[in-house]
Amino acid sequence: MQHPKRNLGILLVILGLLFLQKTQAQSVNDPRLAGIETTINKILADHHAAGVAIAVVEKNKVVYARGFGYRDIEKKLPVTPTTQFAIGSCTKAFTAALLGILQKEYSLDFDKPVTTYLPQQKFYSNELTNQITLRDMMSHRTGLPRHDLSWYIDPDTREALTKRVQYMEPSAPLRQRFQYNNFMFLLQGVVAEKVTGKKWETNISSRIFNKIGMRQSNFSVKDLANYAEPAVGYDVKHDSVIHRMKYYDIDGMGPAGSINSTVQDMAQWLRVWINGGKYNDSVVVPANYFAEAISSQMIVAPGTPTPEKPDIQFSNYGFGWFLVSYKGHYRVEHGGNIDGFSASTSFYPSDSIGIVVLCNQNGSAVPSAVRNLITDKLLKLPAFDWNADFLAAKKKAKDQALQAEKSFTSGRVSNTQPSHPLASYVGKYSNDAYGSFEVIQKGDSLFAKLKHQQWWLQQFHYDIFLPFDTEEGIDTTDKSPIRFQFTTGLKGDIETASLFGFEPALPAPIIFSRANNAISVTEASLKKYVGEFLLSGLTIKTYIKGSSLYVFVPGQPEYELMPVSNHRFDFKAVKGFSVLFDMDEKDQPAGLTFIQPNGNYRAAKK
Repeated sequence: MQHPKRNLGILLVILGLLFLQKTQAQSVNDPRLAGIETTINKILADHHAAGVAIAVVEKNKVVYARGFGYRDIEKKLPVTPTTQFAIGSCTKAFTAALLGILQKEYSLDFDKPVTTYLPQQKFYSNELTNQITLRDMMSHRTGLPRHDLSWYIDPDTREALTKRVQYMEPSAPLRQRFQYNNFMFLLQGVVAEKVTGKKWETNISSRIFNKIGMRQSNFSVKDLANYAEPAVGYDVKHDSVIHRMKYYDIDGMGPAGSINSTVQDMAQWLRVWINGGKYNDSVVVPANYFAEAISSQMIVAPGTPTPEKPDIQFSNYGFGWFLVSYKGHYRVEHGGNIDGFSASTSFYPSDSIGIVVLCNQNGSAVPSAVRNLITDKLLKLPAFDWNADFLAAKKKAKDQALQAEKSFTSGRVSNTQPSHPLASYVGKYSNDAYGSFEVIQKGDSLFAKLKHQQWWLQQFHYDIFLPFDTEEGIDTTDKSPIRFQFTTGLKGDIETASLFGFEPALPAPIIFSRANNAISVTEASLKKYVGEFLLSGLTIKTYIKGSSLYVFVPGQPEYELMPVSNHRFDFKAVKGFSVLFDMDEKDQPAGLTFIQPNGNYRAAKK
């Protein structure tokens, strides 16, 4: 059943568009696009999108700028050319261009190993560490697939995220396959920070934003929320319900996609690219970099024409830009997607035309449909119903997802139970490349607690669980492709959680190792565990330092112990090792047992 307020929101989007057109006095119109509003309104209605903003630049002038729909449905606030949206991966062209701007000043060589500028940076193998260059990272040809679950499950600081890269497994040889990777643009931003001694945000502001008058742009969802006209992000539930989404803070991954902007500001950015890297008479993007950035550096896909679209040809990548031939016109473009927002920034260098479309809908085809519609009008190309085409593609993708879900569900074994009591699954699960999450128990259910959200884990069968977001109650129709599989170790404990279904390029699961959560123990209660114990003639000591219990074995460093259950302590810094105290009838330790991967070893109280 649809929520009545959400139904009202949809109705307002459809009925309010005419009113919005009359209220946007700041809009700029071009006679070549006369009447286009009707089609754009239909696109919004067909996709159940909240709003969209558009700006078109020709040569050195904005010839069209309008907003449609709502930036905030609940408050009935309209989209205008000065509404601010998250632009997602349209950020990448800024980050790559920053390296082009710094290239001469700091003697950056795009074809030297990136370790020239980041000596501590490591990749999965020594070979990759010694060979991956800035050019490889700027054109997505490092052999690493997305690994996006890493920054999504556990977003962290830039420093922490860059350290994870060394554990990320490639799925193709270096320079042999295009594989989109956000971490490689993070690293480009870190290179800029390293050579200049200034934050990526400061560099982008001083070397790009301030030079071209992008005064309505920023880098944080916190700044977006405090902006004069912030757009609210939405997605679509149950095919037609417009659903408000929370802003997602990706500060750590900033250089890959954290810019927020308006179409008015993005039009300034397009003026730079349409005019060969210049803004008015000032050089913003150096000519040599400009030429390389919009030239093919890597083949994305064969891009051969099809019977349905014979005039859409080749698919390549430059530096932060996708390159295609659109009906005989050379197009440079990049899309952007982040929670609740979709974007497209494009220009046609031979035609001196640029188009930016920003939309507050998650994973939306609206920017692409609007971009192509406007292109056909401006360049007087044969009309094509792009809206119908994208709707058909959306339906096909949905049908395929439903079929995949049906195929998976058909293998379900009924009436099974988890192999352990639910409390045995509780703990912290970590992976060097992906960070960590926590599994907690509430009543008769398990939950995966991530940095910014929480998933209910529904048992599918045996030790396989399915995650469902809990932000606004649990909707079991909103299925994720991710599967959790818990596995038992030789000691009989739950040792790992394997995650499947989120990285098609990596057929193997990502394995997270489990560690027990620490329990609260007073310093006074720790005192009973202090003492000396004999093991094969060696005297082992336990003692308190600070507020923690430590164990010392002669010839080894001291180990801090973490209380995890009744009389059991895990080694804090060493996985798989723990100490279990054997208590007598007076609740005093009669001995202790070291529990290790290679066996258990008991020491008697001295």
